[in-house]
Amino acid sequence: MALQNTLKALADPIRREILNMLKGGRMSAGEIVDKFPVTGASISRHLSVLKDADLIRDSREGKFIYYELNASVLEEIMLWISDLKGVGENEEV
Repeated sequence: MALQNTLKALADPIRREILNMLKGGRMSAGEIVDKFPVTGASISRHLSVLKDADLIRDSREGKFIYYELNASVLEEIMLWISDLKGVGENEEV
């Protein structure tokens, strides 16, 4: 079920863009919302899906919530995909 949630989360282009943005470091929910032409409620839902898939983590500091990547889950996905492709240990993905 975890893999299914992860793939579902990665299927949406807005969620993929949020992950790309978080590569640069943690961001507040407000900073993320400001980057998209959709409602805050819509971004909140996207963040919830990413969090449920364990692709991001959040932390509260005062009245702000900050989000950051959970790289360990992304590494697991890459290993799984590499295994599907049959990539050897000495080959690059």
